[in-house]
This record gives sequence, C-alpha cells and structure tokens, in this order.
Amino acid sequence: MNAVVTLKAEHRLTDLLAAAGVARSTFFYHQARMDAPDPWAEVKAAISEIFARNHQRYGYRRVHRELIRSGWQLAKKTVLKLMRQLGLVSRSRRKRRYVSYHGNVGQTAENILDRNFTADAPNQKWVTDVTEFRVGDDKLYLSPVLDLFNREIIAFSTSRSPNLDLTNSALRAAITTLDRGQHPLVHSDQGFQYQHASWRALLADVDATQSMSRKGNCYDNAIMENFFGHLKEECFHHVNYLSIDALETALHDYIRWYNHDRISERLEGLSPVQYRTQTLAA
Repeated sequence: MNAVVTLKAEHRLTDLLAAAGVARSTFFYHQARMDAPDPWAEVKAAISEIFARNHQRYGYRRVHRELIRSGWQLAKKTVLKLMRQLGLVSRSRRKRRYVSYHGNVGQTAENILDRNFTADAPNQKWVTDVTEFRVGDDKLYLSPVLDLFNREIIAFSTSRSPNLDLTNSALRAAITTLDRGQHPLVHSDQGFQYQHASWRALLADVDATQSMSRKGNCYDNAIMENFFGHLKEECFHHVNYLSIDALETALHDYIRWYNHDRISERLEGLSPVQYRTQTLAA
C-alpha cells in the first residue's frame, strides 16, 4: 500500500492497483486511515516520557504501572504493542559473577536464611555480596547491603580492591540505621570477607545473626544476585565509561534512583523508599 502511494505521482493509479492486486475502494480506505490523526498519539507521548524519565530502563510492565497511576486506563498488552511501535525495548540482563570464595580461610556459618526472602518489618533480614566492574584495565568493586523488607539498598561502599574494608565499611554504615532492639539476620555467601573475624565482630557488637549460602549455590542469595543483574544491565553494560571515577558517580546515582524512584511489581508498584514510608505510616 505504501508503494502505491509513493508511485502514484508517476504512474496511473488504475495500473498500480492492478499490478498490486488491490481494489480501488480498499486503497482509498487505507489511504484515509493513513491520513487520519493517530488515536494513540497522546498515550504514546506519555509512554515515551515515562521511558525517558526512567533512563530507558523500564519495560512495559513498569510503564503500564506509571500510566495507570497517572489516570490512563489501558491493558498491559496495549502498552507492550505501543512500545514496540515506538522502538522502546526493555533490556535483557547478562550474568557475570564475581567470586570471592577462597576456601575456608576463617569461620563459616549455617544457611539460616534458607531462601526465605521475606520480612515483615525493616532491619529483620539483610543480604549482601560483592560485585566487580571493569573499565579498561581498571576494576571497581561494589558491596551493598539490601533490606529484604522492601529491597532497599540501606548502605553500600565501593573500592578498587575487594578487601576487608570494602565489606566492613558497608556493614558499619548499615548498622547505623538500626533502631534500639533491632538485631538483623545478615546473609552472605562464603566469601573470605564474611568468614573473617572482623566481620563477625561487627555482627556480634549489635547482636546480629550471621547466615551464609551453601558453597557454590548462588540461589541461596538470589535477591542480591537479582539486584546486581538489574544494576549492570540498566547502568553498566550499555554505557562506555571513560574512567572508574565516572562509573563510581553513576553507581551512586543509580542506587539513589533505585531506592527512591524505581518501582517494583513486588512492592505494589512502589519504589523501596515509597513502600517503606507507606507501610510504616499505615
């Protein structure tokens, strides 16, 4: 049909329609539709604005949530179709894990968490891990502490080396968020940092309980792995950072956005901070 419209100025319409096998009435019907204003123009603009505002990181489900919150009434499949028309495609995640296991270099703990990734109040259960980034020949390591109540990153630290200070600094920062009487379960893998006496001493100071994944079983810390997957796909894999300092700044910005703005289906369409604030106010 588009080819007929394009060639109409140079050839007789009757000949073009005969060659294309299209009835004259069918041609004028579709031409009228092509010339009519797009009935989805307004919602497409809203979708594009939501997608851009969230750094091109939202798929159709989160875009749909935002549209419903803004007063639109339309199905998820409609949003998916319109996003495809606009070329707004959510990014798939690639996995690449940093492994800090060096054998039994200290004391390990039982898997007390046992994949029970739910909590009914803040600071009941924390999970943590270390992940690695590479920019050229340089490396940067991130150690976050995530609260399973609302999946919020309550503290984190970065370093050029995956040393004890990296993980201990994050834990010390997390501990400052505790209220009187809060004694969290703190879960990690069996990395050497978490086997070390300094880590166990920090936990003992606040009467926290240590838990560790079973050896070589990343699913025992699946929520932390899931966060790293989103972080790297939305903030790292599609960006060419010129320096470690630029990446470090981007990580700070991403975690702030993740905590305060990034909505989650598991949190009733709210961000971690919004969910915590709303739940505690109820």
